[in-house]
Amino acid sequence: MEAVAAVFTLRDGLIPPTVGCDDPEEGLGLDIVRGTPRPLPPCGNLVLSNSFGFGGHNAVLALRRL
Repeated sequence: MEAVAAVFTLRDGLIPPTVGCDDPEEGLGLDIVRGTPRPLPPCGNLVLSNSFGFGGHNAVLALRRL
């Protein structure tokens, strides 16, 4: 599902909001997308989809818009 969301991010040019992060800790200095989607920057043509599995089986899928 995360890879599909990453493809939609590239296709639609919108960064979806972070789920479950309605009240972030103050002073973290993180740029969190909350509430509504944010437009992808003009140079935004790459997304990463991380998969963390049981037993240390991890994978990263890099998708790029041409």
